[in-house]
Amino acid sequence: MYEAAREIIIQSWLVLGQMSPYLLFGFLVAGILSVWISPELVERHLGGHSLWAVCKASLFGVPLPLCSCGVIPVAASLRRHGASRAATTSFLLSTPQTGVDSIAVTYALLGPVFAIFRPVTAFLTGLLGGALVHFFGEEEIAESEKTASVCTDSCCDKKGKKNNIRQALRYGFVTLPKDIGGALLAGVAIAGLISALVPAQSLSAYLGGGIGSIVLLMLAGVPIYVCATASIPIAVGFMHFGASPGAALAFLIAGPATNAATIATIWRVMGRKTAVIYLLTVAFSAVGCGLLFDWLYPLALSALPAMHEHQHEASGFYYDLAAVALLLVVAYSYFSERGESQGEEVAGDKTVLKISGMTCAHCVEGVRKALAACGGVNGVNVNLSAGTAEIGGKNLQADELTQAVARAGYEAKII
Repeated sequence: MYEAAREIIIQSWLVLGQMSPYLLFGFLVAGILSVWISPELVERHLGGHSLWAVCKASLFGVPLPLCSCGVIPVAASLRRHGASRAATTSFLLSTPQTGVDSIAVTYALLGPVFAIFRPVTAFLTGLLGGALVHFFGEEEIAESEKTASVCTDSCCDKKGKKNNIRQALRYGFVTLPKDIGGALLAGVAIAGLISALVPAQSLSAYLGGGIGSIVLLMLAGVPIYVCATASIPIAVGFMHFGASPGAALAFLIAGPATNAATIATIWRVMGRKTAVIYLLTVAFSAVGCGLLFDWLYPLALSALPAMHEHQHEASGFYYDLAAVALLLVVAYSYFSERGESQGEEVAGDKTVLKISGMTCAHCVEGVRKALAACGGVNGVNVNLSAGTAEIGGKNLQADELTQAVARAGYEAKII
């Protein structure tokens, strides 16, 4: 028993050490992107109803470090700012599959071929889904769009505050680690558990290749919630079982791009036809790209023999130091914002909403912006742990407030 526990800890630490330097670098780049590519910038470039807008939406989504729940308020904001349903769907498909942080970790744990092919797959998935909605789904009008108000956010009536290095570092090393840290460490533990206790290639007869294994891992990824970065150690575990690279890729596509909350929100905000197209696009992309990757992977490895080889045993002091640094970052991000509200001081008449569906800081910011845009509001304070929002102002309309939250992808009721 002691030996098994010791081996699990060793294997988990090796996985954590190998991914930590790349993940810390990814956090830094993500923080810079959060300042350089603001939601307002994205919103201004995705209007119109052309396929070029769909292409830009998919391309914009690839580097952004947003999970499948965090992308919902951003996509809802895109829609309110004039982005077509096709462009919004494209953004919803490509964004959660990858990001600068997950690309870095993919390189660390799965190698350069995966690291190149994964963002390409995310872009193509977004492009396919957006094109299908452009040709077959744009005429559908979701119920919530009939009552959608014109955007009055700060990005539309005044220039936002200048971003700075402090904001970039806080997003990269506090907000983002807090959002994905728990799931990431759970994925590392699962990978260590599999490596320590399960013989390598033990399920190769079932997962070793072909459309059956690809469909199986695609179906495994659909119902669960796992972010793009946290899904990587789990994919490593599947490959330890004997899964083919294509089957692992299918899981990396379906897992981050789908969960129950995302599908329910797309159904309500974007319409039934768009939601069906979204699901079919994820399924088709996972299977099709998985089959293509199983064919390309050995060819790419033979063409790039001198490139990065992965050996968990080749860790050393540098990787141990990076692993300690990553754990400290995650711990600090969790305790520094535990139970903390987000927003400004609330004055005037106060209304309190109970909001369901918020899971991360991106959700909180989406709700805050939606409520701040309502008439008469002069202050909003959103508390993630309590699931509440306190709104201050004059002549507040309860229906307008709850509808604004619904358009952002969440449910709200007056307390």
